[in-house]
This record gives sequence, structure tokens and C-alpha cells, in this order.
Amino acid sequence: MDAAHAVEAARTLLTRGGSNLDAEERRVLDSIEAGTLVARDAGDEADLRSSFGDRLADRVAAVGGSWGFIIAFSCVLLGWMLLNSEVLGRLGLAFDPYPYIFLNLMLSTLAAVQAPIIMMSQNRQAAKDRVAASLDYETNLRAELDILRLHHKLDHAVLARLEALDAKLDALSARLPS
Repeated sequence: MDAAHAVEAARTLLTRGGSNLDAEERRVLDSIEAGTLVARDAGDEADLRSSFGDRLADRVAAVGGSWGFIIAFSCVLLGWMLLNSEVLGRLGLAFDPYPYIFLNLMLSTLAAVQAPIIMMSQNRQAAKDRVAASLDYETNLRAELDILRLHHKLDHAVLARLEALDAKLDALSARLPS
């Protein structure tokens, strides 16, 4: 079956006219016609569509949402409190004594900046998931169309074989004396 027959069979199997096809279905039909593969890596596709800000948000979310960050940040907070309470407090040089108002301001600022960045990363992950779902649909549709085309070819081959056997039976029965 050549590419034109394959595309026509696929269009028939989709049971919709060419103008009613989705973008994914059109890409699948174009790939069948061109004889190319449909499968692509969703991560690579999403990376191609991402901006510098998207990639930066992913990195910030990856660092900010890790145990390493939590442990390191806890050590910095503990160090800040010890430095301002014990070390510099005894010398009378504490720049942010208890109740650590400047530290609270910095933590609030960090939270105010970090939360939207993490939300951007989550939105980007949702977009990646949509790309992956679309690519999975294209791959599944291509596989389904190929399987249906194979069934169609097998059905025709079986019918041709049955017709040939039927013709041979008719020829044999015509040779037998009545």
C-alpha cells in the first residue's frame, strides 16, 4: 500500500472529513503520507517552547523545593539568630536583636518572591503535561491507524484467498461426474 492509499485509508478510518480533523490528526496523516515517525520526546518539545524565564523558574523551584535548601536555609536562620543573640549581642553590636524584625522582613520578602516563581514552574509543568498528552495522543492515533490498516489489508488478503479457494472448489466440483 503506497502513501496515498495509506492516507486515504487513515482518513476513512477517522470517519471525518479533512476539514474537521484536529491539528494532531492532521500531523498524523501528514506523517503517514511522508512516511515519517510521529513519536517525539515531550521533554524536548517543552524545552524548545520554553523561555529563559520558564527555565529559571524551574531551576528556582527545583532548588527551593529540595531538602538541601531546607537544611541549608535552616542552618542560615539558626546562624543568624545565634550571631545576633549570643555573639554580637554580648558585644552590643547585634544589628537584628530578638525578635529579629529584619530577619522576618527578609523571610517575608523571600516568600513573596518565591511563591509566584514556584507557581510559574507549576504552570510550566502543567503545560509540559499537556504537550506530553498531545504527543501521546498522536502516537496512539498513528498506532491505531496502522493497526486498522493492517487489519484492512489482512481482511482483503483473506477474502482474496477465500475467493481463490472457492474458485478451485467450483473447478473441482465441475470436474466430478454427476
